[in-house]
Parts: sequence; C-alpha cells; structure tokens
Amino acid sequence: MLKTLAGFVSLVALAVPAAAQDAPYQRQARDVYERLISFRTAEGHGQVPAMTAYIAETLKAGGVPAEDIVIIPHKETAAMLVRIPGRDRSMRKILFSAHMDVVDARPEDWERSPFKLVEENGYFFGRGTGDNKQGVAALVSTILRLKADKAMPARALTFAFVGDEETGMETTRLIADHEWVKGAEYAINTDAGGGTLDEQGKPTVYGVQGAEKTYATYFLTLRNPGGHSSRPRNDNAIYDLAKVLNGIQALQFPAQANALTRASLRLAAKTTPGEKGKMLARFADNPDDAEAAAYLLADPTVAYEISTTCVATMLDAGHAENALPQRAKATVNCRIYPGDTVEGVKGRLAEAAGNKNVVVEVDGAPVVSPVSEPRSDVMAAIAKSVHARYPGIPISPYLEAGGTDGMIYRTKGIPTFASSGVFMKDSDVFFHGLNERLPVKAFYEAIDHVHDLAVDLGGARPAGK
Repeated sequence: MLKTLAGFVSLVALAVPAAAQDAPYQRQARDVYERLISFRTAEGHGQVPAMTAYIAETLKAGGVPAEDIVIIPHKETAAMLVRIPGRDRSMRKILFSAHMDVVDARPEDWERSPFKLVEENGYFFGRGTGDNKQGVAALVSTILRLKADKAMPARALTFAFVGDEETGMETTRLIADHEWVKGAEYAINTDAGGGTLDEQGKPTVYGVQGAEKTYATYFLTLRNPGGHSSRPRNDNAIYDLAKVLNGIQALQFPAQANALTRASLRLAAKTTPGEKGKMLARFADNPDDAEAAAYLLADPTVAYEISTTCVATMLDAGHAENALPQRAKATVNCRIYPGDTVEGVKGRLAEAAGNKNVVVEVDGAPVVSPVSEPRSDVMAAIAKSVHARYPGIPISPYLEAGGTDGMIYRTKGIPTFASSGVFMKDSDVFFHGLNERLPVKAFYEAIDHVHDLAVDLGGARPAGK
C-alpha cells in the first residue's frame, strides 16, 4: 500500500487536535503508541530488543505473569510471545500477530520527526503509525484490557510480536515453531485487511486478507569479455541487457482467479461504473471470459489482482567509466499468483529475455503460501465488530499482492486472516514512504476491533461469569 505524497503540506500547517478519547484504556493505548513510535526499529539500528523489553515490562505491570511472556532474541532483533491461558484445554489456541519493525526513515527527509508521534489535523504522524505499530499497540491494549477485566477466554490466546517482518521474517519462523503457537487453529494478522474510505470519508468496503502472492526476486545477468572503451564492440553487455529488459517489460502472464479474488472483484463491480464495472462482473462470474480478462489485464489497477506480475527494480552494470562492461545485471521482482510456481516464472523470464546467454537466478528460497479459505466464525466476528461502527458495509475476502507474516503462518498449517480494523482513504496511505500517517479515528477503532475479536473468537468473559 505505497502511495506518493501530493498536495499535503498545506493541509498540516496548524496543529488541530482530534476529539478527546477519554476512556482509560484509550489513553493508555495512546501512551503505548507514542512510546512505540519513538523506537527506531528499522534494520541496522538494533532497537527492536529495547522496544520488546518496554512492551514486556508494560504487560507485566498490567498483570501478565512473567511466565506467560517469552522473548526470543535473534541476531540484532528479537521476537516476543505472550499467552493468556484458556478455560477449556480441549479447544485449540488462536494466534494474534503484529510486527514491531519498520522500514527506515531518514529524519532529514521528513517534515517532522519520524520517530516522534505527532498529532495534527486528525492524523497521527510517524514511521510505523500504520505499518504496523498501530497493530502492536492494539495487541498490547487488548492484553491489558483482558487482564484489567480479569477476563477468562475459553481458549488460549497467543499474541506474537514479530521483529523482522520488513526484512527476512526469520523471527516469524521462530515464532511459528514455538510450542505456544504450533497447533493454533488459525491466526488473526493485524498487518493487513481493513476498510476503504472514499475521498469524502464514506466507508465503501472492508477487506479480509486470506492469501498472498509469492514474493520472488530474480537476477538476470549477461557477461562479456569487455575491453577498452576507446574500442567499442558490437556486443555490449549493457545494450544487450537493455534489449532483454524490453522483453521482460512486454511479458504478460495470463489472468487467473480463485474464490478470494472472485469475491473481491464481484464486490468491486457493484461500485465501479461503466465498462470497467461490467468487465469486473463478467470476469468474476466467468474467469474464462477472454474479452473480460484481456480488458482487466490492460488495466494496471486491476491486473495485479488477477495475474502474476514481474517488474525490473534495480540495475548493476560495468566496473569503470573507461572500460567496456564485463557484466550487466538486472533485478526483477515478481509477485506470483497462487498456482504459478517459482520455477515456472523463472522459465517464462528466460523465454521473454530473448537472449540465450542471459543467466536467470532465483534469489534465496521464496515462500509459497497457501490460500486460507474463509471461515464462517472468523468472518462473522469480523463483520460483527466492523458493523458496530460501520453498519451494513460490505465485507469481502481478498488476495494480497504484497507480503506479510501471514505467508509464514500459512506454510506452517495455520490458516491466517488479516484484519486490522483500520479505515483509510487511499490518498492517506504512505506506508514505507515519507510522512507516514494514520487517521486518529482509525487508531482507536483498530484497538477496539482487535479487542472485539479476542473477546468474541476467544470466548473471553469476566471472572466469575
């Protein structure tokens, strides 16, 4: 969910506080949120362990026994698990997840400090306000509220705080193999899923993420003997790579569909006017409709939802300004639709390159994540919470083009449903970018949403009832 900043500076010249949120748990959640934003938990800064320690101490002060908290150090980062035991040991546990790390932000590029929570004109500004420290604050708030209410869930609840979602997700793998997590019936991920507001602030739809594309990076390399730049050759690695990239640019994968994408497209068709709306409906009803598929594949706002996509993102070539290049390398990032394979996409890239000398390599070992089919109990709980604030708004599962920790949980056999409770305009989404912000209203709704799900799905009730 990356957007560019446009026409925003003039809107924030004066600080205008949002309406007060006076409930004790709301004030407590805001205080936690403010402290979380202050930690520069980007890779290379080593602040995740300090943030983890702060959360642990806050939870202990709120009544969580030390034995129900486990911190998992890993390299420069860390992860943490918190459990709330259930009354009925025959019921399988539920996992709630959020990640503590952020994409880095350079303070000199921002209009205000990215690592200080600033409230202006109905928004919270700061790195991680939306991705994903609001989710972390929601988990912390939910745990503290359950403890304050002496609530006793029917089933055990485990809360996961991930330390490196934005990079290698290595702590996610450690979490998924921990005894407090293994065997979970399903997971609720706060790092995706949410509501869309139109530019007038009217809610239009709420999405529940149930699947993700496979994230895979490929290196395309051409080598050449090179030589002195004063004596150009007919074959030049840089020129040849440029031709290869023209082939990659023209590569288009076929349209595909599954139950999640058909549901989300069918819903989008109802609010999309004109020919596009008709084509969305036709494809949702019949993915074999060649005319509808071709129409949607030509529209970049839809194509990524119904096909594998590959795009060149980086170049590395040459070794000296006065030498012919001996090597030219392109990085191509692909988001692979469920059902396509990493090796299959590699073959398509090699074919599209049109040069038998190009070497195509896969970076690392991409995670292929299965689809989590919607569960009636989970969807009902999400609908109950969302409709309490936005009555009647349509709710649909969807396929995520990006990547979250959910892919790791799914590969470990834990169906994962992302639902943050956040409602935003598309024009407000600057996650990973400059001047990241979250509507103040969305923050308080999100902490209530996660608490609603923990109480409803977990069967929590006050002590003695």
